[in-house]
Amino acid sequence: MARRPLPRILSSGSAQIARSREIARTAADSATDVLHPLITVSRGLRKLAALARAKWAATPKERRGPTLLLVAACVLVVALVPYGPLLALVTLMATAAWKGRERPVVKTGPDDAEIARLKGLYEALVPYFSVPEDPAPLFAHGGDWSGAFAEYAFDGDGRLTRLRITYPPYFTDGEPAARARIEQLLHAKSGRGREYRFDWDEEGNRLVMSVLPALPTTIAAQRFVTVPGETVLGFTDADAVQRTVPVVAADGTEDAPAVVWRTGPRSTEPHLLAVGQPGSGTTSLLRSIALQALPHGDVLIVDGGGTGEYACLTGRDGVLAVECGLSGSLTSLEWAAHETERRLIAANRARQAGHPAPEDTRRPLWILLDRPGVLGHLAAADGRPDPQELLQVPLRHGRAAQVTVVVAEQFDSADTLSEAVRTHTRARIVLGPATPEQIAAVLGAEPHTTPTPQVPAGRGYARLGTGPVLRLQVPATPDPYDDATSEAHRQAVLELLPERRAATTMAIATLTAPEPAPAPRAEPEPGPAPLHAPVPAEG
Repeated sequence: MARRPLPRILSSGSAQIARSREIARTAADSATDVLHPLITVSRGLRKLAALARAKWAATPKERRGPTLLLVAACVLVVALVPYGPLLALVTLMATAAWKGRERPVVKTGPDDAEIARLKGLYEALVPYFSVPEDPAPLFAHGGDWSGAFAEYAFDGDGRLTRLRITYPPYFTDGEPAARARIEQLLHAKSGRGREYRFDWDEEGNRLVMSVLPALPTTIAAQRFVTVPGETVLGFTDADAVQRTVPVVAADGTEDAPAVVWRTGPRSTEPHLLAVGQPGSGTTSLLRSIALQALPHGDVLIVDGGGTGEYACLTGRDGVLAVECGLSGSLTSLEWAAHETERRLIAANRARQAGHPAPEDTRRPLWILLDRPGVLGHLAAADGRPDPQELLQVPLRHGRAAQVTVVVAEQFDSADTLSEAVRTHTRARIVLGPATPEQIAAVLGAEPHTTPTPQVPAGRGYARLGTGPVLRLQVPATPDPYDDATSEAHRQAVLELLPERRAATTMAIATLTAPEPAPAPRAEPEPGPAPLHAPVPAEG
């Protein structure tokens, strides 16, 4: 079959096609110039329509009827006034032309101030990302910063919010000290007072720096949607965990990413240690844990600080004791050690007999110890054993006996923690302002963010076992008896408290009380008991 010749316009018409494109472009520009007023008015009408829809959506339903009536009355008045419709149309067109007179400016690149900031940051990184032997350095004084900074973003104040850096392959990104120097430099040059996250991609030789938003502080204590054996320690970033729980915040109900701690026989982190500065929120954390544990278990609280922060839990159902003194604390912890052994023996006998574990060995028992260093100092001065020594059995065998230990201490007394507490508390929390070295000493790893010097109460970091270091905000659980507590938070805590027991006798005193002895003969009123004299535990 003979080939058909191509049309003339395709075989030799490249010049004609280019000429036609030029003519079409010229015609489009001319039409744009002629129709510019119409385009401006149309843009303004769209803006006015969008504004009217937004106003209508924001109007409450009970006020929409009167609003429609008022608009109809205005339209009727304008229609009856001489030249009213014409004046209304002219006013509308003038308003639309004023609204649509300017197009939104689309920013296609950094401005002069942002370019100056990027150049300064590039020059500051040159000593760290360059060596004299490099024939074509990516970082060099007076070099091109656009090749090193592939992505960047600024906020309204002109400060960096996101930056992706490409660095040379010979940089020692596997050394923590080298990475810490770069992070410290970027933190200082990009603006202090904000929390930055650094994501290192060693395989691709890239570093992404991003500014993290502040964690919400509006979530108060409440019933969280969890199963028995799960405790919500606080809330973190959305991309850090895979689970969210519905919560009631100040602005309504929402799904918040939660840091969930699992306890029980199958838990790999059965005990928890929280360390912080004074006023950092460790006591609020223990109150939050106690309120979540009470519906499913029993709680024993030892307040080494003796500040009365747990008075709201005294005498409640499920609260075995709230001890503040040395003697009562030692008695309670000694009972907890014996109870752990009893549970182990009872469960072992039941398994040997082929029966399920007794019910009293399956109910969780929580031991919350706040400020053990103070009690240890008092015990040493009085020649008595350190209360932390009585925690060895619950810490070592608590997972099998459904016993969970939570210890809270301050940084200035962290060196008084016993070896058993340091070894068996695999879930760790740091609250309040702290240096990266202090955080790494407690959690075993440094955070991927830069801690800020000023943080609200309950803000810190958490690490469960060998998992990643997560930012944490503890739900607000203040003392409801404190005058400085807001009414909303006070009611939130009071609603979670169990009912008070009818009898005020403590369960521990009942379990460990000896046989009643004959009444002694009357003697003179004795003086105050010495510090080393044992006293019965208080209810």
